Amino acid sequence: MSAAIALDNLTIAYERRPAVHHISGRFEAGSLTAIVGPNGAGKSTLIKTIAGMMKPATGRVDLGKLVTRTLGYLPQAAEIDRSFPLSVADIVAMGAWRSIGPFRGLSRDQATRTQEALFAVGLEGFDGRSIGSLSSGQFQRVLFARLLLQDAAVILLDEPFTAIDARTTQDLLELVRVWHGQGRTVIAVLHDLEQVRQHFPQTLLMAREAIAWGDTADVLSIENLRRARNMTEFWSADAEVCAADMQGAKP
Repeated sequence: MSAAIALDNLTIAYERRPAVHHISGRFEAGSLTAIVGPNGAGKSTLIKTIAGMMKPATGRVDLGKLVTRTLGYLPQAAEIDRSFPLSVADIVAMGAWRSIGPFRGLSRDQATRTQEALFAVGLEGFDGRSIGSLSSGQFQRVLFARLLLQDAAVILLDEPFTAIDARTTQDLLELVRVWHGQGRTVIAVLHDLEQVRQHFPQTLLMAREAIAWGDTADVLSIENLRRARNMTEFWSADAEVCAADMQGAKP
């Protein structure tokens, strides 16, 4: 269903300040990968760049045969404004936006799929509820339902289980397992290392650069975790992108 995603000497910066340095590697087609690392390691920056929301300073993200519209992206909950007067059905239906465009309504099939997606996340009967009335766990279920409707080949999740209850986490992890079983490529930024060990076969450990990337059991060794923590502590937020990077950067 999906193709591999390759990172080629990828460096990402905010106004010449480095966030991610010289990462190279591949997310294989159909893989299930966690991105982990200390706070400030560049995890969310990396996943936003894969999603096409940020541009590399140097290097590139190679999507192979994929195009951006085949990527499903779930941002951190804190980045979503829930004050708009939208219903649960409105949010889920946005998953079909690329196929229906901005000025057409849902087809009968898409309306049925919206109901099926809500049922799949345990929110049947919630269609007319305002998103502002939902708990954090219920709202995260809505966002997963939107991804179901989007039917993307690659699914990018940025801290999908933060600040939600254990039952919701288990239900949504089951959806991730289903996506993986369907051959989709799933990449998730996570903090809970035990959760990663139990559910994610592949892991990228970051500390502004790649510390280790591969089988989770090998990556999450005591030595690798110590190295990631130490490297993050020594990074300076005031450092500029290295000269070699900027020489290769496009104007």
